[in-house]
Amino acid sequence: MPTINSIQDLKRLREEAQKIKDMRDQTGKTQVVVGMGTVGIAAGARETLKAILAFIEEQQLPDIILRQTGNFGISGQDPVVKVIVPNQEEVIYGKINPDLARKIMQNHVVDGNVLVEYVIEE
Repeated sequence: MPTINSIQDLKRLREEAQKIKDMRDQTGKTQVVVGMGTVGIAAGARETLKAILAFIEEQQLPDIILRQTGNFGISGQDPVVKVIVPNQEEVIYGKINPDLARKIMQNHVVDGNVLVEYVIEE
């Protein structure tokens, strides 16, 4: 959890939380779900989530639903990201850092190419 040293820090955190909530509440086609259980957060899921949110904003992708969930229950694979594209198999990626998250967003979500080297089985 980031340290809050001023009212500006608190406002910034609130704005980040509101952006995430707004992205989650939008309707769209493709869903990206980040495992935010305690193990996932300890492994860096918060930074992964922020990288995905930044990518969606930078690329102006309004049809992407970004969601959070608890633990996926896949031991040793956190942070975990699931990509759900309509009419396709759900894909679960494991050990995802912010750089890999951006790569997944570009290659899988935008271009439609699953990054098989990062896919894990449930």
